[in-house]
Amino acid sequence: MTVLKPRSRTISIRLSEEEYLSLRRLCSVVGARSVSDLTRDAMRVAINGSNRDDVLGLRLEEFRDQLKRMDRKIEQLMEGITSMKAGNGE
Repeated sequence: MTVLKPRSRTISIRLSEEEYLSLRRLCSVVGARSVSDLTRDAMRVAINGSNRDDVLGLRLEEFRDQLKRMDRKIEQLMEGITSMKAGNGE
């Protein structure tokens, strides 16, 4: 995510260890770079009145795209391994 405006304000909240770990897991699931990015996205949804499903849907699409790219790379690696084995007479 490109930062369009410099960020100069901070807020601080206290979380239990369980709450923090839940946020970290959610970051992994939705593809957020950090707890801060995840929180910032959630605040935008609350402020703009956007549908939460819109944001999650966008993250899900990004996640699917990443999986497709990984699948293509795995296929390329497998093809390379197969051609190396064929070249070695295995």
